[in-house]
Amino acid sequence: MAEKNATKKVAAPKATTKKAPVKKAAPKKAVLVLNAENAGFKAGDVYQTLAAAGKAYTVAEIAKAAKITEEETLLGIGWLFKEGKIKDEDNKIALA
Repeated sequence: MAEKNATKKVAAPKATTKKAPVKKAAPKKAVLVLNAENAGFKAGDVYQTLAAAGKAYTVAEIAKAAKITEEETLLGIGWLFKEGKIKDEDNKIALA
């Protein structure tokens, strides 16, 4: 029988080029839409969070519990302060 010649494939040498440094993309910031409807919704989120907690929270605690950003929390707090629904207690926000 005839034997087949085995051929080996040899990989081509890799080119040694320097890669450009990878730039990390800046984290995307959420866009806060400033209109009466959005402010009212954020005020509702803040109010419901404080009502469910039954105690005073910091801005960061409200934002975390309501699952909104601190900026959105401040927007809602401003609305509620204007309406007299909340008060400040030792740098914490509580229902009035």
